[in-house]
Amino acid sequence: MSTHAARESSPAGAGRYAPSPSGALHLGNLRTAVLAFAFARRSGREFLLRIDDLDPQRSRAEVAREQIADLARLGLEWDREPEWQSRSHGRYAEALERLSAAGRTFECFCSRKDVLDAPRAPHAPPGAYPGTCRDLTAAERERRRAAMPPNKVPAIRVRADPETRGENGDSGVICHIHDAVQGEFTGVVDDFVLRRGDGAWAYNLAVVVDDAAAGVDQVVRGLDLLDSAPRQAWLARLLGLPAVEYAHVPLAVAPGGERLAKRDGGHTLAELVAAGVDPGQVVTAIGESLGVPGARSVRDISARFSPALLAPRAEFGGPWVAPGQW
Repeated sequence: MSTHAARESSPAGAGRYAPSPSGALHLGNLRTAVLAFAFARRSGREFLLRIDDLDPQRSRAEVAREQIADLARLGLEWDREPEWQSRSHGRYAEALERLSAAGRTFECFCSRKDVLDAPRAPHAPPGAYPGTCRDLTAAERERRRAAMPPNKVPAIRVRADPETRGENGDSGVICHIHDAVQGEFTGVVDDFVLRRGDGAWAYNLAVVVDDAAAGVDQVVRGLDLLDSAPRQAWLARLLGLPAVEYAHVPLAVAPGGERLAKRDGGHTLAELVAAGVDPGQVVTAIGESLGVPGARSVRDISARFSPALLAPRAEFGGPWVAPGQW
């Protein structure tokens, strides 16, 4: 059985894997899940599973069930019942209320196109919020609310003021994090969205609140999410929540060199099993990609794996070319 009975949180904290149920897990997703498990087990942490079904337009319950089954077939074991973000709206509302009461939020009426087309500071990163609605008067906010479509509400953004970090960039707060794989990383935190204009909660708020609520202090995930880490680390600090240790791991690519995606065929566990590949063969291939040859189980991988192998200058620090044939 892949889920254990609930128990008291480990004094060493917890790691987690948190897939979005918008499509079947491909080999790269499965490899990241194995890495999250290995990092947690090697550090004496619990390993948790959370379904990040925050986006009602893209999340599907049947996909989530398939993802859970795939992880179990690989032999992954989690220490509590899986959590679902869609059942945690109260947590996010409470966090937003705390920030708003402290004067750290504002309503935003900009569309994504408005943000992309607006002029911004010379060194601002692409897509950084230029502050358009930051200082609207009460009358201006009321006028813009009245002009909104019936199914829309103002987005809520956080005020990324420099006093919470001590350093101010051209368009936000400069935040430094240490990543266990990538080393030191610096990002600019702008006035990012906490609640979207369609009323849905934003990813950056939800993951910070959920990780803290579950005692997660180790976040292992794909390198494509490294840019979001400074925002999340800064928001956790603003909310007075414990810091987490980050480890952003190399991605998987297809044999042709292109990045694997959920839309790619032939790279999901179900497709491989249908083609006659045993899940144990998938575990062995993932182990070999992590410097653990001949692995027979994910427990074997976690026992023999060294995070140092994933450093950018190490042998296994680059993208993994997923097998095209088995």
